[in-house]
Amino acid sequence: MRSLARLLVIGTACLLGLTGALPATAQAPAVQLQRIAHGLIHPLQLTHAGDGSGRLFIVEQRGVIRVMQDETILPTPFLDIRDRVTERSEMGLLSIAFHPLYTSNGLFYVNYTTELGGPRRSVIAEYRAWPPSGNVVDRTERIVLEIPQPYTNHNGGLNLFGPDGMLYIGLGDGGSGGDPQNNGQRLNTLLGKILRINVDSGTPYGIPPDNPFVGKQNVRPEIWAYGFRNPWRFSFDRKTQKLFVGDVGQNAWEEVDIVEPGRNYGWRIMEGRHCYNPPSGCSTSGLRLPTAEYGHDVGCSVTGGYVYRGTTMSELRGRYLFGDYCTGLIWILSGGGPWTMSLLVDTTAQVSSFGEDPAGELYVVDYGGRIYKIVPSP
Repeated sequence: MRSLARLLVIGTACLLGLTGALPATAQAPAVQLQRIAHGLIHPLQLTHAGDGSGRLFIVEQRGVIRVMQDETILPTPFLDIRDRVTERSEMGLLSIAFHPLYTSNGLFYVNYTTELGGPRRSVIAEYRAWPPSGNVVDRTERIVLEIPQPYTNHNGGLNLFGPDGMLYIGLGDGGSGGDPQNNGQRLNTLLGKILRINVDSGTPYGIPPDNPFVGKQNVRPEIWAYGFRNPWRFSFDRKTQKLFVGDVGQNAWEEVDIVEPGRNYGWRIMEGRHCYNPPSGCSTSGLRLPTAEYGHDVGCSVTGGYVYRGTTMSELRGRYLFGDYCTGLIWILSGGGPWTMSLLVDTTAQVSSFGEDPAGELYVVDYGGRIYKIVPSP
């Protein structure tokens, strides 16, 4: 565990990481992590089905989805597709999203990478649990979308249904370093983007008519926003419906963005609020700069989280929680005009994801195999 002096240095550096936008007086409530599960194999996501069952679902990178009921991991997987998934580098089974009408249609959508039966690619696939209350599902899949991946890293990987019922998909820039194909800025590729599609219409999916690039030439109409390096984890605020994205940086800056349709979030022109290509003198015209950033003197890989809307920690309500995979540091953003950033808790977890239960309480997913619930510190 870090010393108190080290914590104070980190806290100050985090505040300064917002390039002068924050006062150094932001206060964070006292919380701790309560371990509720362990023994998992490289967990990457925790979510729920919105079905009133109280179940939580945990995605393991190797290609397995586990069910947790009453803080007990059930012995039989909900879904096991290890024979379809390639787990290597940042590849694997990366997320699950339950349809808003899951209780009546049993549909859910996974995001995984594979090199089996063809070139390396990201796969968005539909599965059906019947009955929806079942804890083991059929392995029959319907391929919704496949995206070629030139490299093994920066796959993005999150599927998430928005409050509008559309499926949002995060995709990284395709990998390597420095976005050699300039995918983040090119609008004729799905890489380096957040997509928005309708899984309830079209074959194999529909394009929402209000997507920002519908009808434009040489532009993929699935695109909702662009200019991302690796939007690993993102979420909608339950109350305001704002979309918060944690976008993993290159070698100097990590960033959090509040994303609006059709906007350009800068990569590879910018890394955070700083010029990347070119390294100086870049134009920020038309770009949306980050809501928050921190440097690699503090961490190395941002993990986007959630705006807290639960009931057990009133001082956290309305604040956005996010963390760093490498250091285990977890911060909050408060306010909104401007946002202020402060250190919430220093942990030993490899924060691969945050999770939210139906009541709005938050969890930390530790890549080392543990699940923690964020609770008030006594």
